[in-house]
Amino acid sequence: MNNFILFLNQFLSYILLMAIIVAVGAIGFVIGVKWRKAKDAKAAATTETESETAKEA
Repeated sequence: MNNFILFLNQFLSYILLMAIIVAVGAIGFVIGVKWRKAKDAKAAATTETESETAKEA
């Protein structure tokens, strides 16, 4: 019974570690997507401004 408890303790420790790693990865993914969308929106706004300036000239 003692070996089973030790095994279960180690198993749950690794499951917790895996959950933490997955959570950090998911948070990084969400932040990366958010930053990329903001960068693309900024680039599109800059392109529109440049094209309007070129039309006026």
